[in-house]
Amino acid sequence: MDWTDVTITVPQKDCDAAAAIAQMVVPYGLYIEDYSDLEEGAREIAHIDLIDEDLLKKDRTHAVIHVYLEPQDNPDEALAFLSERLNAAGIPFATDTAACRTEDWINNWRKYFHPIEVGKKLLIQPSWEDPADPHGRTVLHLEPGLAFGTGTHETTRLCMEMLEDFVKPGAQVLDVGCGSGILSVAALLLGATTAVGVDIDPLAVKTAAENAQRNGVGERFTAICGSLTEGVEGVYDVVVANIVADIVMDLTKDVGRFLKPGGVYLMSGIIDAREPDVLNALSGRYEVIRRAEERGWVALAAKAI
Repeated sequence: MDWTDVTITVPQKDCDAAAAIAQMVVPYGLYIEDYSDLEEGAREIAHIDLIDEDLLKKDRTHAVIHVYLEPQDNPDEALAFLSERLNAAGIPFATDTAACRTEDWINNWRKYFHPIEVGKKLLIQPSWEDPADPHGRTVLHLEPGLAFGTGTHETTRLCMEMLEDFVKPGAQVLDVGCGSGILSVAALLLGATTAVGVDIDPLAVKTAAENAQRNGVGERFTAICGSLTEGVEGVYDVVVANIVADIVMDLTKDVGRFLKPGGVYLMSGIIDAREPDVLNALSGRYEVIRRAEERGWVALAAKAI
């Protein structure tokens, strides 16, 4: 079975941000070559001092991110998506593709994705797993396909935990960069009346609509294929954006016209080093009312001043 190995080479300092963007293309994991701390890692993890000479010759200034695409997926679409997101984030990059023959990557990844409790109210149930005992939690049935958002990533969990606090019964929610639709579906299961999900990737839009149907909330969910708020109308009680810092800042310039008075703007996908930049973009227009952090990822909740 021929898969496609898409490689993205970026400066080492941009590796985390680029990996977060690459994760939007595939939900089943990435392979990252980063040799910047080779000696230290060898000592601390493998407890060895002797390192292969070929490894010592590796480029320490750049990281290479590998994304594996299934045979039926179009590499050109993935490259276009990655190029757009990386350019928007201001990350220098080079891409390449190669054919590879391997085991079924999705099924292999699925072995490690089990039901996950998120926050105080939700249980994410993979569609291929036997039903778990929810212990009183609301079950969110998920089949992410190739769209970003499984609940395993810190950025998604932080958003879902904030949705628990800020989505009130009857709320209307806008999910910008909806990916698998996990946040939209979560909001609807938490009591929102309607949710609109927008994503630039047609496959993500299709997946999000299917996940809404899978959870019995399809009639209350609208999926739009577009960039950021393209094609969006109306105003919302909650706008959530789990993307990357630069795109969050870009969205911040325009998001106010989609917020009801007193509405809440939830942001995630922000690496801690970029938090000051996001706060600067919010300054003078929004007041941060909640902050959460996990493993170097930051989520913010804000209201218009």
